[in-house]
Amino acid sequence: MTDRLRQHLKFFTDLTDPEWQALESHLQVKTISRKDFLVQQGEKATEIGFLLSGSCRVFYDKDGEEWTTYFCFENNLVAAYASCLTGQPSTLNIQALEDCELLFFKYETLAALYRQFPVYETFARKLAEYLFMGLDVRLAEQLMLSPEERYLKFLGSPAKRKITERIPQQYIASYLGITPVSLSRIRRRIISS
Repeated sequence: MTDRLRQHLKFFTDLTDPEWQALESHLQVKTISRKDFLVQQGEKATEIGFLLSGSCRVFYDKDGEEWTTYFCFENNLVAAYASCLTGQPSTLNIQALEDCELLFFKYETLAALYRQFPVYETFARKLAEYLFMGLDVRLAEQLMLSPEERYLKFLGSPAKRKITERIPQQYIASYLGITPVSLSRIRRRIISS
């Protein structure tokens, strides 16, 4: 089970056995039921998770209106990372869309590992760069593409196609920045053309 996380971390950096064991000794398994929250807006986030099974959505809520920004699936890290970094309350929510099993470790564990093993500083820098690039692409899509272009791009991505199989349409519409009614119209236009 922990080998999956170690394999995923290779995307960012290779860890020697002693470097890996220093983190592995702090890992905990948690289960989160469908619709429960890993993090809620206004809470301070202190943990970083790795999804072993299930899916989550990341969203913002203002006055009951929700904006989905990201979906997380198996073999992905999930956290309110900005809250972990700053110690401030989270501005976002992370909610389980399916029953989830996760490996968790405290952000303070990672911060302590920076001092012990410099490779963890490399990991954190590459993780921040990865998150920044994802946000940059997401912002550009929202600003520069029409709703139909966003949906077509969404469908064109093999990684995102699995989202349509597992995630309710209202959350996909929220992710695209449109209403469910608009998404239905776009889908009808695409099918009929």
